[in-house]
Amino acid sequence: MRIIAARFNHETNTFSPVKTLLESFAPLYGEEALAFGTGSATAFGAFVDHALAQDADLITPLCATADPSGPAPRDAFEALAAPIIAAVRDGCDAILLDLHGAMVAEGIDDCEGALLARLREAAPDVPIGVALDLHGNVTERMIANCDCIAGFKTYPHIDMRATGDHVLRMMDKILSGAPKPNMAMVHAPILAQTLKMNTEVAGIMTDLIAMAREAEAQDGVEAVTVFGGFPLSDIADAGVSVVVVAQSAVMARAVAGDLAAAAWRGREGFVYHEEPLKASLARARSAAEAPGNGPVLMLDHGDNCMSGGTCDTVGVLQGALAAGMAGIVAGPICDPEVVAQMTRAGEGNAVTVELGNKVPLPGFAPTRPLALSGTVSFARPGRYVVSGPIYTGQTCDMGRAAVLEVEGATVLVTERPHEPWDLGVFACAGVDPVAARYLILKSRMYCRPVFEPLSRAVVECASAGITSSNLGLFDFQKVVRPVYPLDPEMEWAPPGK
Repeated sequence: MRIIAARFNHETNTFSPVKTLLESFAPLYGEEALAFGTGSATAFGAFVDHALAQDADLITPLCATADPSGPAPRDAFEALAAPIIAAVRDGCDAILLDLHGAMVAEGIDDCEGALLARLREAAPDVPIGVALDLHGNVTERMIANCDCIAGFKTYPHIDMRATGDHVLRMMDKILSGAPKPNMAMVHAPILAQTLKMNTEVAGIMTDLIAMAREAEAQDGVEAVTVFGGFPLSDIADAGVSVVVVAQSAVMARAVAGDLAAAAWRGREGFVYHEEPLKASLARARSAAEAPGNGPVLMLDHGDNCMSGGTCDTVGVLQGALAAGMAGIVAGPICDPEVVAQMTRAGEGNAVTVELGNKVPLPGFAPTRPLALSGTVSFARPGRYVVSGPIYTGQTCDMGRAAVLEVEGATVLVTERPHEPWDLGVFACAGVDPVAARYLILKSRMYCRPVFEPLSRAVVECASAGITSSNLGLFDFQKVVRPVYPLDPEMEWAPPGK
């Protein structure tokens, strides 16, 4: 059996000024893609290991992932789609794809739908199975051009490989001669805030995931996924959707409609109400005085790397220092100029820098960098291996990194925007984040599996950044209106209800 497995991931923040280039995807082809996938804690890894276990003729034309950022150039999308399409045209028995579901390129608002349509045209009768991110903005074009879809059920995403296994179970049935299943999607007009999709706390998303698992236990239902969507991707199909794979088309539509109706009834639960930064700082100070171990984890979610943030805003750090807070560890803050300056100064030497606030944010008033004087304690390459549970074993590269010791704070500065996946972010630079009194991270969710258990409290800090949780700050042009909560008085019911 000839199986094609590929990974092609990008979550696009259409408001982000962070450029997405071909090299941003760090594409791997052929044997290098296979090596990455083997044993990987991703859906692609599940595909690769399953095919190898079957002694299949496995083709891995592409493994490419870019951190969330602005729309990709059209030619980058075409260059990365081409090897997958070429491999399919050479002939195959099955196609397994690890995609995101919210990728936008210049002139293509639905990259996944465009790729799947081309693959379906190239191989009309070959089964196509797709794993998607929980934040996918799923479209009818995606549904029409594949045979089964399953998406993550956790956020933070710790079930990427399990989702690949789910796709494989459905594909194995198809390949063994069972009738192809039916798929149905119902799109609920809700722009859900990502901070309200946390599946590790009680809330509407947790309730819907429980309903999805319950529905999957029914005879004839093979997969039920509640996609929260990615609200900062301004396309027509942005928002919440429910996708059901079932033996019966009637059952698929019924289950999708029921869950979409439940999402609509609980729509207020998808709205995140920010508190002013001053209030968050006061809560952090109170938490630091309370009994407990570890730092107060302060999440700068307005400038979140994994939602397309620049990682160079300094409002939370500046506010904390101005409030007299001390014992701070902050970072990574992306400022290549400051990294270069600190590297030239050298470890152990004094330096004065103008940190951050250098990337203009569309729609936001410009702000000045933060002047800091201190000592360089580290200036070397910032590389580490993730210990888990997300991307376990993967080597991460922050570019050159530098640590600045100032009165009240230790600040990690990097050449590249980088999500704090792991303690290794700081440990590779000689910093112990757990020893801090306050730990300021540019993250919404992905840091939590590692850092939250080590912290005495978590305080979400709103900052003026391109990943703000206040959707009212963004000029939406393409999303279909009315949509909640931008149009709070709207009414809606799923088809047939």
